Amino acid sequence: MTKRKVVQPDLIDVLLADYKKPEDLLGENGILKQLTKAIVERALQAELAEHLGHGKHEAVANASGNTRNGSSAKTLKGDFGALPIEIPRDRDGSFEPQLIAKHQTRWTGFDDKILSLYARGMTVREIQSHLEEMYGTEVSPTLISSVTDAVMDEVKAWQARPLDALYPIVYLDCIHAKVRDAGTVRVKAVYLALGVNLNGDKELLGLWVAQTEGAKFWLQVVTELKNRGVQDIFIACVDGLKGFPEAIEAVFPRTAVQLCIVHMVRYSLNFVGWKLRKTVAADLRSIYTAATAGEAETRLTKFEAQWGKDYPSIVQSWRRNWERIIPFFDYPAEIRKVIYTTNAIESVNMSLRKVTKSRGSFPNDDALIKLYYLALRNISKKWTMPIQNWKAALNRFTIMFEERMPQH
Repeated sequence: MTKRKVVQPDLIDVLLADYKKPEDLLGENGILKQLTKAIVERALQAELAEHLGHGKHEAVANASGNTRNGSSAKTLKGDFGALPIEIPRDRDGSFEPQLIAKHQTRWTGFDDKILSLYARGMTVREIQSHLEEMYGTEVSPTLISSVTDAVMDEVKAWQARPLDALYPIVYLDCIHAKVRDAGTVRVKAVYLALGVNLNGDKELLGLWVAQTEGAKFWLQVVTELKNRGVQDIFIACVDGLKGFPEAIEAVFPRTAVQLCIVHMVRYSLNFVGWKLRKTVAADLRSIYTAATAGEAETRLTKFEAQWGKDYPSIVQSWRRNWERIIPFFDYPAEIRKVIYTTNAIESVNMSLRKVTKSRGSFPNDDALIKLYYLALRNISKKWTMPIQNWKAALNRFTIMFEERMPQH
């Protein structure tokens, strides 16, 4: 274990002898920047001495006769702005600095700052302006694009990673974004698959930009999930996605397709003003928390009598989709609860809309995928606990789907 070095108070007193205002410490020509430059250059000289086997002005101590050969200038970009550094060289060119690698022009972590800003929905121009304002360093649009473009390799690896054999619940959701395509701005659909694994943890399985929606597209998605290791899904919750039931039936014939209650409620409340939203939401809740399908239908009739005149579209939507809603009532309360109470889909949607609201359109599909991937990566970091009521639901899943549960 490396012993911690203690900076002597006398040294600090000397460094801060002329300190009067923050700029003296943190400014363009402040002590911190000068000290960083001095320490880095001294460390590089120490690295070179270790590589050569002798210090400056000492006798050559290596068999090849390799010696120092001046230095080359390099400018590093980082939190402190642009920092000019002199990199020492050796005569035969075999010196590989560890602190500042060859071809490195940015401090470690600077790329992460760019990606963090991009993940918040900032455009290249906004990132450029922000970095200049915060750190006093000019970063070219080309550099920002190259940093974010490097994420695509990570996206491809993430999208191809192996998945669990079983997901008791998978939610499939869709969000729309404007993308330039052949000179025209088109509204494209981005589909997300969110799985709940046997531990009750939420896991984003993938995202796909769809040119067209339908059975062929969904067949491609569910086939990809199977090729990545998924062998079974108990319940697939969807938002009326065209062609999905046929596609999942072809690949996972035992999976139950359930119209997502969360989406039904969200769609219904779009028609209701803020003042009455709580009341209408409570009456809708009485429908999907009914003990049986028969009781739920009775409550839907009661809802229609109460609200049908003011909100006919809500009633029509529930009536039209009723056959796809009622399978929900075949499940015990513990499973129903985790289906309709998880707000994972809602929080994901809200977060993605938040980072894209200031964007007019994306220049291409890759730009859209990069932003969504980085945003989703940030969102998923907060998923540290299993979803609520999972243990009770898992017990019920074990009873209902005993022959399909993994055998230990």
